[in-house]
Amino acid sequence: MKRDPERAKLEAVLRASKLVAGGFLGNDDRPLDEILADDAAALERAGRTRGEVAARMREIGARAREGIETWVPAGGAVEARMIEARGRIPCPWDHPGRYFKTIVEARRTDTGDAARWSDLSVHLIEAHGFFQGRGSPFRLEPRRLVRLLF
Repeated sequence: MKRDPERAKLEAVLRASKLVAGGFLGNDDRPLDEILADDAAALERAGRTRGEVAARMREIGARAREGIETWVPAGGAVEARMIEARGRIPCPWDHPGRYFKTIVEARRTDTGDAARWSDLSVHLIEAHGFFQGRGSPFRLEPRRLVRLLF
């Protein structure tokens, strides 16, 4: 089957991105479509949608912004903090707009599960179902993320 040239161009940007050190795909050798399909299946098995996950990430991020660099309650057994970073980053899918580089760190006080993400991470999950590739600095495993958030 012949690959779509636009999809191949996107995958090249994701693999060797000047936007993110190590690229959005990290050391993941799987084709982008396989990564997206595997993560969609994992999210479905976890019983959540991309929209639900993104909404909860935004909610936690909003609470974290209240206590900049200080851990604050973020609902349920989750606490979070925001680490400030300057600048914005564009979506590699070439959407208009740029996303703040600030980092939200969240952890569960009952299990110790933890994750970190940026505003771009939330967008990539919601708009594209993209949790990034294995080995990427901002890879979020869907099932682990769901356990943390909910």
